[in-house]
Amino acid sequence: MAAPIKIISRRLGRGRALAKGSAGVERCASHRVLALALVLEGTSRTDAAQAAGIDRQMLRDWMHRYNEEGLAGLADRHSKFGPKRFLSPEQETAVAEWVWRGPNLAEDGVMRWRRADLARAIKAKFGVVLAERSISTVLRRLGFRRLVARPCHPGHDAAAQTSFRTTSPPS
Repeated sequence: MAAPIKIISRRLGRGRALAKGSAGVERCASHRVLALALVLEGTSRTDAAQAAGIDRQMLRDWMHRYNEEGLAGLADRHSKFGPKRFLSPEQETAVAEWVWRGPNLAEDGVMRWRRADLARAIKAKFGVVLAERSISTVLRRLGFRRLVARPCHPGHDAAAQTSFRTTSPPS
């Protein structure tokens, strides 16, 4: 049987008060403080772990974290939230420029950007394969919304339209 772990009592003497959320302890870590306070008061480690709703091994890990880092060691350790981004910030800036500039019919082969067209352009330029839904997420993060203007025909001639309006009889 291994030697018992000794808890270095720093500021945990007021364990029950700390467990209520005072003195800078996060709410989500309060049950950890409560379990350690129960151990310091003489409760068995098994009973203290059951009172906190965990197993004895997890209580042991928290004791080690508390001994090494103090109360800060009992706080949750969050990594960056959300999924990993597929495009770097520079690539996202390039995509934003494409959308602002609009497609070139001769170069891109489309009159307006659709999600499928942007996915194809991103794959060709950066080698990153994105689903259409992921393109929507990227566009929304860049500040674009789905507002679709009525497209113009490639053979559109504004001068011909104006002359037609002026020479046509009124209805």
